[in-house]
Amino acid sequence: MKCPRVAAARCLANIEQEGSSLSRVLTRVEQDLDPSQRSLYRELCYGTLRFYWKLDAALKPFFSKALKAKDSDVKMLIYVGAYQLFYTRIPPHAAINSSVEGCRTLGKKWASGMANAILRRCQREHDSLFTTLSPAAEAAFPRWLFDSLQSTWPEQLQAIVDASNAHPPFCLRVNALHQSRDSYLNILADADIAATACDFAGSGIRLEHAVSVDSLPGFRDGHASVQDEAAQLCTDLLELSPGLRVLDACAAPGGKTGAILECQPKLAELVALEIDEQRLSRIQDNLDRLQLNATMVCADAVDTDVWWDGKHFDRILLDAPCSATGVIRRNPDIKLNRLATDIAPLVALQSTLLDKLWACLKPEGAFVYATCSLLPAENIEQISGFLNRHEDAELVPITAKWGVDQGGCRQLFPQIDGHDGFFYAKFRKKP
Repeated sequence: MKCPRVAAARCLANIEQEGSSLSRVLTRVEQDLDPSQRSLYRELCYGTLRFYWKLDAALKPFFSKALKAKDSDVKMLIYVGAYQLFYTRIPPHAAINSSVEGCRTLGKKWASGMANAILRRCQREHDSLFTTLSPAAEAAFPRWLFDSLQSTWPEQLQAIVDASNAHPPFCLRVNALHQSRDSYLNILADADIAATACDFAGSGIRLEHAVSVDSLPGFRDGHASVQDEAAQLCTDLLELSPGLRVLDACAAPGGKTGAILECQPKLAELVALEIDEQRLSRIQDNLDRLQLNATMVCADAVDTDVWWDGKHFDRILLDAPCSATGVIRRNPDIKLNRLATDIAPLVALQSTLLDKLWACLKPEGAFVYATCSLLPAENIEQISGFLNRHEDAELVPITAKWGVDQGGCRQLFPQIDGHDGFFYAKFRKKP
């Protein structure tokens, strides 16, 4: 039986050294673990990544010299041990001893003394280790991102930090084609699953505790889907009605595709466009479970000459590739993998997508632009640039109870026990 702490160290070392995403490495590494150990393994991976920059700032001075890249697993094993000491109820002796023994499991017995010394110092000094950290390290954020958020959202900064470092809520979208939200809440109550209605999404439900999807009543029959409340808000903005032709661009993993079809099952056509064939297959799997149909197209959305048939769309949803800075709590590897230098290329890609897809929209048609970013360069500044380039584009101000107004667009911030960080803008093409 493998050790979940060693598995976590290996997973995190892969993310740090190779730039791999947590979602891809997490499942692959845990295959060697007993199912009973996987919950702890995931908690250690997610938790250590959430607080990596704080742990790094506090522990780095304890290393007599920087470890070589090939020994990143040792460093991560020590950070995993420190995470247990500072942020969990795991007994200190278990956190320390498992890390020391883990060095031997890694085949690096030479590091066991160092791990023991560092973690015992953490145990002795505990909170005093964090008293002289920089504001960014105290927030457990990379410096570039903290500074950007501080300059852009000074009043919301602490709430953003707190929500980004918290466990995300477990949210569902009830399939309105099967039953109402109230009916499904009653079904969950009968199954002893505590849940409440979301504040803004009409089909949204928030569970008190995360559960396996297989324990959700009717999940395999399409009664509900896992989707954050913020992502569900796109359907109201699209103003769907029977007979419309709709494009869901950059559609994977298909949550919004399903939401659109559940909201309006009598569309003339919904085209789900995705560049990656495997991710497109995932959309199809989700639609099969929901017993819904869409036209699946595997292509780069930018290459309209390749995939577009020349028939204009009444509605277009572009959930654009972005920095994902509004969903860090769900993807804490972003704190390690995302760099300041990534933003300009993302902004350029978003601009290209907007320009190319705009040509596919009918006159008087509606276009909804969305990101899960908190950065103005990807959001309101992107929208301003688009409007300057396209005289036939008219911004449709979004009036809603959610988010804050950004020149007629809406910016949502991640909330503890609430929705993720998201941005929405809406245009109409002039006749």
